[in-house]
Amino acid sequence: MRFFNTNPSGRILNRFSKDMNLVDEILPLTLLDTIQISLTVFAISVVIASVNPWMLLPTVIMLTIFYFMRVVFLATSRDIKRLEGITRSPVYSHLTASLQGLTTIRAFGAQRILKTEFDSYQNSYSSAYFMFLGANRSFGFWLDMHCVMFIILVTFSFLFFDTESFGGNVGLAITQSLNLMGMFQWGMRQWSELENTMTCVERIKEYADVVPEKDDNTKEPPKSWPTNGDVQFDNLSLRYALGDPYVLKHLTFNVKSSEKVGIVGRTGAGKSSIIMALFRLAVNEGKIIIDNIDCASVPLKRLRSSISIIPQEPVLFSGTLRKNLDPFDEYSDEALWHALEEVELKSVVNDLPSGLESKMSEGGSNFSVGQRQLVCLARAIVRNNKILVLDEATANVDPQTDALIQSTIRRKFSECTVFTIAHRLHTIMDSDKVLVMDAGRVVEFGHPHELLQNTEAGVFYELVQQTGRAMAENLASIAEECYQAAHSQKAD
Repeated sequence: MRFFNTNPSGRILNRFSKDMNLVDEILPLTLLDTIQISLTVFAISVVIASVNPWMLLPTVIMLTIFYFMRVVFLATSRDIKRLEGITRSPVYSHLTASLQGLTTIRAFGAQRILKTEFDSYQNSYSSAYFMFLGANRSFGFWLDMHCVMFIILVTFSFLFFDTESFGGNVGLAITQSLNLMGMFQWGMRQWSELENTMTCVERIKEYADVVPEKDDNTKEPPKSWPTNGDVQFDNLSLRYALGDPYVLKHLTFNVKSSEKVGIVGRTGAGKSSIIMALFRLAVNEGKIIIDNIDCASVPLKRLRSSISIIPQEPVLFSGTLRKNLDPFDEYSDEALWHALEEVELKSVVNDLPSGLESKMSEGGSNFSVGQRQLVCLARAIVRNNKILVLDEATANVDPQTDALIQSTIRRKFSECTVFTIAHRLHTIMDSDKVLVMDAGRVVEFGHPHELLQNTEAGVFYELVQQTGRAMAENLASIAEECYQAAHSQKAD
């Protein structure tokens, strides 16, 4: 995942569009031109030498001058070509971001700001591109100047040196020299263009050589793992790459089977990083033990398929609805329809012309935001894993869909361990435990009602109070009610 965090979409798009286009279409033509012109120049030189052998000397001198001019030109143009490729990427990134956020831009009247930013990126790219064109034209001009000098030498050699008595041979030598002039300068330019275009190959190769994440684990855990859903964090630290600062620092806490844990904290506290640690998307140091098996010893594919997640932004693929619910064709139609019924989407899918085989646009754009989130919930129900992670799954939906998702999760995942990352506190006040994060560390862990009793230095108490007096009282009453209900069940 670090690759996508460090490479903006514009840079990736640039290399898979413009750079690939140059390698596929321009590079073969320049290579062909370079080879053909090299052979033609050699043949013309032989023809001229057969008429006037003395012309080999200025020909060799010209080729030497051209070669050194090319060395000087390439030292500059290759870097300008790289600069042109680098300045092109922000144009793509800005355009993509603007199209995705068009509604927000218009709502806030920020068109002028975005236009100014785009013009700035476009100017930077145009400057680099114009500089590259200018360098090419200058190179071509000086090549032409030297070619004209060569023609003058050939022509006057026949006037001052009485080496040829046949007018046809003189005409042949001069016409071939004129051809050679164009060939010389065009051949040198194409040869230089070939090397400049190779920077695109260099940029693409940089992506081709990206090392995939390593997974040396081949020992599979039992087929039923995880059976209980006990999760233990043992002195866990996390950073996004070796050498980077730690994002999570020495987390140690236990989550028992079937417990519902809410994870709260201010922005940057490390809430989402806990998900990255669970799925091993970054560099973990320490242990995460699920049902007495260290996650570090479990193959990545098995680990990630054993934990369900409902993200804040619904992740859907272009393809059929069936493929979105069951990408690997592991479940029957009956199980899929049952999952859709649980999230109240069965009637919606029934109304579609092809049912489960109905096409979904990329990102599920032919469904509403709430329906997309419900499809993600249905996918989690189909998988029926013992561990479920909710990354503020109801942040972008209406209250009615929010209530449906919450009630479905409580009903269908009552026997599962559920981690809920919350920005809105009312979604986690009925949790069994609340994990309060601050600056990558655990500062509080316990039942929300118990944590609210710490009125003097409690971080969770402060977060609740910041919601306003009426909301804070409401949240406290929900927590107390759930606490009393849990204790009365234990007493029974």
